[in-house]
Amino acid sequence: MNKTQKITIAVMAFIALLLAALMLMPRRGAGLATTPAAASAQAQPERGAQHQVEPEKIALDDTQAKAAGVALAVAAPARISVAITLPGEIRFNEDRTAHVVPKLAGVVTSVRAELGQNVRQGQVLAVIASSALSEQRSELLSAQRRLALAGTTFERERRLWQDKISAEQDYLQAQQALSEAGIALRNARQKLSAIGAGATTGSAAGADLNRLELRAPFDGVVMEKHLALGEAVKEDAAVFTISDLSGVWAEIAVPPKDLALVRVGETVVVKASAFDAQASGKITYVGSLLGEQTRTAKARVALANPDRAWRPGLFVSVDVPSGPASDAAAVTVLADAIQTVEDQPLVFVKVAGGFRAQPVLPGRSDGQRTEILKGLSAGAQYAAAGSFVLKAELGKDSAEHAH
Repeated sequence: MNKTQKITIAVMAFIALLLAALMLMPRRGAGLATTPAAASAQAQPERGAQHQVEPEKIALDDTQAKAAGVALAVAAPARISVAITLPGEIRFNEDRTAHVVPKLAGVVTSVRAELGQNVRQGQVLAVIASSALSEQRSELLSAQRRLALAGTTFERERRLWQDKISAEQDYLQAQQALSEAGIALRNARQKLSAIGAGATTGSAAGADLNRLELRAPFDGVVMEKHLALGEAVKEDAAVFTISDLSGVWAEIAVPPKDLALVRVGETVVVKASAFDAQASGKITYVGSLLGEQTRTAKARVALANPDRAWRPGLFVSVDVPSGPASDAAAVTVLADAIQTVEDQPLVFVKVAGGFRAQPVLPGRSDGQRTEILKGLSAGAQYAAAGSFVLKAELGKDSAEHAH
């Protein structure tokens, strides 16, 4: 290949490359022209998706709201009571709770009270046959006879001594015997009284000498029963537990930082955790020691319980005033009106045709009303009762938009 041919081939290759470049330039320009449109088309759905995330109005007319139990109230200024809330539990009133024990060993011959039964003071709960009681009653009967004999002897010796028939020494000995018989009789009676048993109705009532009746110490309810017919029981066995439930204690745990606020005689509000109920009571005791495990002190609130609604074992919360009522807050709502959605406190504000979920910033609260620091103005109508229904509707709308 000569030099002329090489130059010709090189020129043809350059022309081919130039033509290829010219052919590609329009396509690249068209691609650049379509890029903004494509970007706009992609951006449009994104803006639409962002619009769907925003809270929407919950469509609910007045009739539907009333049927759903939604009640309206107006945000208004109010005083917020300053209080602390402490956990607690309902306990038996230990001053009116008794463990009935036989005090003498024996065999159960009759059971007259059942678990949960209401009993009256002095009512017979059970009957026990006790050989030890039979011996003590026999001792009492013997002491009574010795006293009677000693009395007769003393009277005879006194008359003989007065008539100067017998020596004064015989009279003094009879007087001493009478005194000792009286002491023995009182001792026998006190032994029976200590175990809650009395003498039999007659000296011939030998069959009843071993009869020990267990009686209720006061009006109450049988909370525990640990005996059955024919069972042998020991003298220290707690066979019945009787408690007067007309009054109970609310035992609260007080951390060290709040001990200065919990004072004996202070009136507090006890609220049930399992149902809607509350009652006022007075603090009757504040412990001086902290528990080794809980590191809290125990305090006690006395509660009247005429309807027996406060059952031992029920968990409660106790609102203890920590100071006088604060200055009036500019905007407050009922505490139950605030709902939380995705960690954001909300109040459902009444708008035309329904409700709007309005984010708010809560402040102080006394359990009844809550201060609103931001997000709501005084005079605004909001869902005070039944706001949980609106929260559920809001959740349904969010789920539909997510799909």
